[in-house]
Amino acid sequence: MTSLIDDRPAPGATTRRRGPTPWRHLDPVLVLAVLAIAAFGVVMVWTTTRIPLETAGLSGIATAKKQAIFCVIGVGVMFTVAAVDYRRYRDWAPLLYGLSLFLLAGLFVAGHRSNGSQGWFQVGPLQFEPSEFAKIALIVALAAYAATFKGRLAGKSLLAVIGMGAVPFVLVYKQPDLGSGLVLLAVLAVVIVVAGARSRHLAVLGLIAVVAMVAVVQLGILKGYQQARLTSFLHTPNKVSQQVLQSPAGVNIYNVVESKDAISHGGVLGRGIGHGSATNLSQVPEQSTDFIFSAVGEQVGLAGSAVLLVLFLVVLWRTWQAAVLSRDLFGRLLCAGVLGYLLFQTFENIGMTMGIMPVTGIPLPWV
Repeated sequence: MTSLIDDRPAPGATTRRRGPTPWRHLDPVLVLAVLAIAAFGVVMVWTTTRIPLETAGLSGIATAKKQAIFCVIGVGVMFTVAAVDYRRYRDWAPLLYGLSLFLLAGLFVAGHRSNGSQGWFQVGPLQFEPSEFAKIALIVALAAYAATFKGRLAGKSLLAVIGMGAVPFVLVYKQPDLGSGLVLLAVLAVVIVVAGARSRHLAVLGLIAVVAMVAVVQLGILKGYQQARLTSFLHTPNKVSQQVLQSPAGVNIYNVVESKDAISHGGVLGRGIGHGSATNLSQVPEQSTDFIFSAVGEQVGLAGSAVLLVLFLVVLWRTWQAAVLSRDLFGRLLCAGVLGYLLFQTFENIGMTMGIMPVTGIPLPWV
C-alpha cells in the first residue's frame, strides 16, 4: 500500500538535515535522583533553621525559601548545560580555567572576609563562591588537555596536568579553604589515573603525596586550627570536657560529638520530620550547612539516611555508566572527574559528621 501523502521535497526545494535532539541522551534516572536529593535538602534546611529564625522574629521558611530558589536556578542551569553538546566544552576549557583562576585571585582583592576566611564575593544578599566554580572548571580543563594524549599520560604532559591542578589548589588553600582544596586534589588524582598515567608514575606520585603529608604536619606548614581539624577525628571522645574544649581541636571535637549524638538519637526510624532535640534546639553547630547530615540522622533515622545514601549511589553509578559508555576520552575523563568530585565530597562530609573523617568544612552536595 502506498502512502496518500507525498513527503518528497518539491522540485528545486532545499532539504534541511535535522540535527539530533540534545535531549536524546538525557538520563532520567540521574535527573530524578538529583532532584530528589535537592528536594530532601530543602526540607532539612527548613527543619534546622525554622526555630532560630522564628525566635529572632523572622519567617521560619526564609532560609528554606532561599534554598528552594537556588534549587530552581540549579535545575535551569542543569538543563541548559545538558542542551549543549559536551564536546563544545572542550573548546571552552581554556576560558573556563582562566576565568576560575581570575575569580580565585580576585578574592584576595574584593572577597568577603568572615571568620578569618576570604572565600566568596558578596553580591547584595547573595554569595558567590569561586572555589565551587573552580571545581567544575578544573574538571573540564584537565579532561580537555589530558584527552589530547590519547591515554598515554607521561613525562611533560603528566607534569603539566599536575601543574594545572596545583595552581587553583594553592589559590583555594590561601583563602584559606583546605576542604575545597582537597576536593581539587581528589579530582586531579582521578583524572591522572583514568587518563592513562603509568603504574610507576602513579607509585612515585603516591610516595610523594605521603611524604608531603608527613612534612606538612611535622614542619608546621598548616595553621594550628587546620591541623586540629584534620586530626580531631583520631581522638574524638564520647563526651566533651572543659579540658578538651580548651585544646586546639576543642571546637571541632565538640561539633563532632554533638553531631554523633544527634545521629544516634535518631535510631532506626528517626524522631520524625521537624522533631528531635538536637535539631530543634540547635545543639549541633553549623547544622544547616556543614553538619546537615546530623539532622538527617536524627529526624529520619537509619532508614531515611539509607534512602539518601542510595540516591547518592544512584548518581555515582549513573555517572560511572556515562563514563564507561562515552565514545571519546574527553567524555570519559569529564565523567570521571565529576565522579571523583562527588564521591570524595559526599564521603568526606558524611564521614566527618560521624567522626570517621576530618572536619574540613565542605558541604554535602545538593543538601
